[in-house]
Amino acid sequence: MNLTKSLASKKVFVFNLVLLGAIFGFSLAFLSFSCSAPKTADAKVKTAQAQETAQAPRAALEAAQNLQTAFKAVAGKVQPSVVELKTTTTRRQQIPNGIPWEFFFGPQQDGDEFGGRREREYRSQGLGSGIIVQANEKTNTYYVLTNFHVVKDADEIEVEAQGERAYPAKLVGSDERKDLAMVSFVTPDEHIIAELGDSDDVRTGDWAIAVGNPLGFMSSVTLGIISAVGRTNGPGGNINDFLQTDASINQGNSGGALANIRGEVIGINTWIASNNGGGSVGLGFAIPINNAKRTIAEFINKGEISYGWLGVSLVEADNDIRKALGVDGKQGALASMVFQGSPAGKGGIQPGDYIIKLDGKDVRGVQQLQLAVGDLPPGGQHTFTVIRGERQVDLKVRIEERTNDVASNNSKLWPGVFVIPLNAKLREELEIGKNVEGVLAAQIIDKSPAAVMGLQRRDVITAVNGESVKDMAGFYRLLREKAEKELWFDLQRGDSKLETPRFKL
Repeated sequence: MNLTKSLASKKVFVFNLVLLGAIFGFSLAFLSFSCSAPKTADAKVKTAQAQETAQAPRAALEAAQNLQTAFKAVAGKVQPSVVELKTTTTRRQQIPNGIPWEFFFGPQQDGDEFGGRREREYRSQGLGSGIIVQANEKTNTYYVLTNFHVVKDADEIEVEAQGERAYPAKLVGSDERKDLAMVSFVTPDEHIIAELGDSDDVRTGDWAIAVGNPLGFMSSVTLGIISAVGRTNGPGGNINDFLQTDASINQGNSGGALANIRGEVIGINTWIASNNGGGSVGLGFAIPINNAKRTIAEFINKGEISYGWLGVSLVEADNDIRKALGVDGKQGALASMVFQGSPAGKGGIQPGDYIIKLDGKDVRGVQQLQLAVGDLPPGGQHTFTVIRGERQVDLKVRIEERTNDVASNNSKLWPGVFVIPLNAKLREELEIGKNVEGVLAAQIIDKSPAAVMGLQRRDVITAVNGESVKDMAGFYRLLREKAEKELWFDLQRGDSKLETPRFKL
């Protein structure tokens, strides 16, 4: 009996122990589930956020890939039309006979058997780029546009196209004023002709892709934007109004292409501004392709460029001059002098006219007008809009061909003096009294009527043909109205008052 009770007591104890363990395990499992459930939810939220973040730049990435595709297309279109130009220039330099020869045999005369001066030949290599712009299928001739300074004085020229195909080339024509030249090469091989764009449509901020051979690295492509348009004052008296770009341009890029996002050539890479003659610092300049389009045909047909001639001496008017002429705030160019018998003279342009338009297009300044007139074909009639006094006048002028003989004949330059207004600073520097009225002679052209009359720089012109001059506008008005048959000036020169001889027209 006691044994039976003892066994029953043990069974109850084991049962209770198992039951307690089950309850403890269930509680622990419940607690673990309760704690882990929120963490799992947080993890799912974070994962979703991460995926959303990863997907966010997809649209931007597609836009970048599309832009990259466009750049690839430009490179593929322009690169085949850009070639490398290798030039060789030969120079000869006389070398005097050495001291030992003269010590033993004395100085020798030129032409002696052993005494003639010796010469040494030097060959220098040059490197540049060019653009294939035209072809003659009948003669298998390709024409390459480049810079004048790339082929200047070259005795030998070689063109190397993509695929390491090299051809001997010859100079077709060149022009130093525009820094343009053309070479040609003959081959039955096919080459891509560049597509020329419209540089007049180029705006600051446009994409700019430069293609060329910097430092001999063939068909290099660099990317940037158009930093500015209409830049002037290029090296060597270059008369172009340049496109400025931050696309990397270095030595060897000269003559290469500057293209737009459509793969059209909008400029010819020409020069860079850098510190101490170094490499690119993001200041590259290209000749607008529109400046060269007429040049291409003229080089091929005539081997040279013909310039239109207006026959005026133009001045960039500063604020003082514009104010004195009553054209303050207006862009343009001042015709300070006019060649007698020139297209300008025949068309009615007179000294003191402020030119503001050519064929309806605004004139931004002297260099832009010079370039525009130079590109006008001789024989054509064009409209110049000028401000004369308080009136705006349209004048029809028939352009003639510019020749050095005509353009440099100063005896025809009327009146031959460039005047500027008297201001307080000039009066103080030149010790001109406040009671002296007139205009200051800033420049006298040699051999001109003004020079013949004896005018000198720093003379104050106080009267024209006996009528007092008070300002620039009055000076030019009297010149137009009173000097039809003869001209003379009253002057203040230092403390002296003078009257010039009369110049008969």
